[in-house]
Amino acid sequence: MPLSWNEIKNKALAFSKRWDDATREDSDAKPFWIDFFEIFGISDKRVATFEHAVKKLPGAKARTDGFVDLFWPGMLLVEHKSRGKHLDKAMDQAMGYLAGIAERDLPQVLVVCDFAHFRVRDLATGETREFALKDLHKHVRQFGFIAGYKTQTIKPQDPVNIRAAERMGKLHDALKASGYEGHALEVLLVRLLFCLFADDTGIFQPAQAMRSFMEERSAEDGTDLGPRLAQLFQVLNTPEDKRSKALDEQLAAFPYVNGKLFEEALPMADFSRAMREAFLDACALDWSAISPAIFGSLFQSIMDDKARRNLGAHYTSEENILKLIKPLFLDELWAEFHKVKGNKNRLFEFHKKLRLLTFFDPACGCGNFLVISYRELRLLELEILRVSHASGQQTLDVHQLISLNVDQFYGIEIEEFPAQIAQVALWLVDHQMNLRVSEEFGMYFARIPLKSTPHVVNGNALRLEWNDVLPAERCSFVLGNPPFLGKKEQSEAQKADFEPIVKNIPSSGVLDFVAAWYVKATRFIATAPNCRVAFVSTKSITQGEQVGVLWGWLLAQGVHIHFAHQTFRWTNEAKGNAAVHCVIVGFGLTDLAHKVIYEYEDVKGEALAVPAAHINPYLIDFPDLLISRRSVPICAVPPLVEGITPLDNGILSFTTPELSEFLEKEPSAAKWIRPMLTGKDFINNGSNHCLWLSDATASELRAMPHVMEKVAKVKKFRENSKSSQKFAGTPWLYRETTIPERYILIPKTSSETRQYFPLGFAEKVVVTNSALYMDGGGVYEFGMLCSAMHNAWLQLVGGRLKSDLRYSKDIVYNNYPWPDLPATAEPGTSAHKARVAIEAAAQGVLDTRARFQQGDNHASLADLYDPLTMPPLLHKAHQKLDAAVDAAYAQCGGKKTWKNDAERVAFLFELYQRVTSLLPAEKPKGRKPRKAATPAT
Repeated sequence: MPLSWNEIKNKALAFSKRWDDATREDSDAKPFWIDFFEIFGISDKRVATFEHAVKKLPGAKARTDGFVDLFWPGMLLVEHKSRGKHLDKAMDQAMGYLAGIAERDLPQVLVVCDFAHFRVRDLATGETREFALKDLHKHVRQFGFIAGYKTQTIKPQDPVNIRAAERMGKLHDALKASGYEGHALEVLLVRLLFCLFADDTGIFQPAQAMRSFMEERSAEDGTDLGPRLAQLFQVLNTPEDKRSKALDEQLAAFPYVNGKLFEEALPMADFSRAMREAFLDACALDWSAISPAIFGSLFQSIMDDKARRNLGAHYTSEENILKLIKPLFLDELWAEFHKVKGNKNRLFEFHKKLRLLTFFDPACGCGNFLVISYRELRLLELEILRVSHASGQQTLDVHQLISLNVDQFYGIEIEEFPAQIAQVALWLVDHQMNLRVSEEFGMYFARIPLKSTPHVVNGNALRLEWNDVLPAERCSFVLGNPPFLGKKEQSEAQKADFEPIVKNIPSSGVLDFVAAWYVKATRFIATAPNCRVAFVSTKSITQGEQVGVLWGWLLAQGVHIHFAHQTFRWTNEAKGNAAVHCVIVGFGLTDLAHKVIYEYEDVKGEALAVPAAHINPYLIDFPDLLISRRSVPICAVPPLVEGITPLDNGILSFTTPELSEFLEKEPSAAKWIRPMLTGKDFINNGSNHCLWLSDATASELRAMPHVMEKVAKVKKFRENSKSSQKFAGTPWLYRETTIPERYILIPKTSSETRQYFPLGFAEKVVVTNSALYMDGGGVYEFGMLCSAMHNAWLQLVGGRLKSDLRYSKDIVYNNYPWPDLPATAEPGTSAHKARVAIEAAAQGVLDTRARFQQGDNHASLADLYDPLTMPPLLHKAHQKLDAAVDAAYAQCGGKKTWKNDAERVAFLFELYQRVTSLLPAEKPKGRKPRKAATPAT
């Protein structure tokens, strides 16, 4: 183990005195540097070479061929001069050597010295410091990396995380191509990850001991590298007192690791020259700088060729993990620390309390949440130690001071490889934090051999009994990021896992996969009501019909929401940046007095923490209220109807070129051609056509042979389709046979980036079931549905198709509370004035749209409502409409203006309660096939 800092400082001071009168480079430099390494307890002179030859590169301007005075590959380069020589020239000479050094051997630090002075340059930061020999003891920490004191600020966005994963990826590919694959390959890579980290953080002594051993003791053609690695793993798995007395001196210096990490015997891997180079390239990186939380997922992605192309797309950023763990437990613990830090006894009890906490992630993946939670707790513990031992940099037995350990962390992961990574990642962050403590208190500390082990189980979290992993009464916090899978994306195996969990919940077929974790966590904590839970989830569980189903059950079990992050963009820092719109929900079976909602003005921006009296399943400060499916509107407004369902396999529809070709063959069919629109077509100016034959007589149909040919194809298609067989008898008709001449068309989906939902009027058009339509709706209804008020309601209670807004008749429209502005209101009354104002403003929106939809530059609704291209005139017209709608709602007890959508929705919920309290309750209904619609004309 490395010496303590006090020992190193004392040795540095003695060294300065011994070499105070040295002057000559040729006779004194080599013994000077051999003695210098002794300061750090390193007597093995093979870590560095003297007079290392460097060849001049072709085309180099400066002379770079020659001999480096001292060179430690990947670590240190020294250029030494006689006393009194100018160090500027020496530094230029040292920098010149870099061009002739292989990339993987480039040093981290350059040192030039004339005995009396040191000049030290950190090549990573560019920082240069200079000091006198007599002051070496004051600056000796700059050389801490020699002893293994290599603490760094770990940055998740540090490119070293990506580079490390890419280099391991190359090694993985080479081994797999050689036939070494499966479980053996996964275990080998996890072991190498630990060893590479140990090589750069003082676990292995001296630094880069494994790299030196493999580079010096294996053949350049790679043929014996596999046996060398197997030999190293065996040594790492053997206690020092059990090893052969004839063991190679370099191997004997490696510590006993334990933790069962090296216990399993693996088949021997065969290496080639290129594979050995790939391995040494990986060794050359500075692995002390990696973030275990981030690198774990990157490392996992190298095993998947598809994921590799989007390397890092799926790891969870530290920033987002902190969004969950801070309100779940970390903020509260820090607040308690600040209360007790002035009282030694209470601080001691608080420290003991931290040791008793346990953390359970039942979908842990590579352990990101567990790793960051452990790191943050260790940072809190470090602050406790600072306060407890205020004298600071004294040498203490840090082993006795540190209480927290990795055995407080539990996880379940369905795949073996990430489960192994999670365990190793916790050990890595444990060592990183031990180095922080070592740096603080002057005594190097490494928990080697590994005695405490994280409890990461490789298994199916939906099949396993969680109490078998961690009894609920011993669990403090359940946390994590369960899989993001909609009900349609679940595989058959996942459905088989999911359905037994939710089978007793009515209408559970609408739930996303993540709901199973909410249900299982609620059952888990039933015997431990003080245990708290927080999950990252797709926002769909707090919107649309899932709310009534999932949260109806959760609330019935006594669940209380403690904190919530409203919708935000879940991103990472890596290549192929993957982003999903998510929420975070913290909950438990015990109510808390202080609740917080984290609101986002911009889903990509920072959150604003807002205290809340109560948080309901829509994640707003309002009593629990569940919006369920309704078959009819709660207000006296025209009903919405689903568009036409063709059931024709596209046979009766045409693109414009297809229609021209068809009419050349069947010109009499022109009478029966109508424009056909999907919701997407309506938004994007799409253009299609169809045969609308509802009014055609039998003789008219038979007079069109090419039409009859298509009708015959439809008949055959329907006969062979179970869902369409009953319509095979009328193959010239769609499922619905009527549609109004003019109506309001509402697409079912729209981009979430649009401030307003792009609906509008359609005339003499057949609209498909990708949209809804309102027969009998006029400018007033158009204006209400286009308003910011209605859009706020849609954003909150509507569902999602991926991240797009999903407009629902039964959830969004039928439950929407309209202002009481009847069309029959007497002129001059406030209701009549408000309705007229809305109609005028709505017409203003339509007129403004029309200005941009005429002529050659026929703008689509997608163009007009794109946040980047929305015309200012249209935006202004919508603002007038919003003001008119807001004023109408003010007559219902609301405000004239609302600060944000949260205020709008809170008011709409109040109005909803008032309206529905006067209505007879609807019986819950399951989803049924829709009957043929025959709206009045």
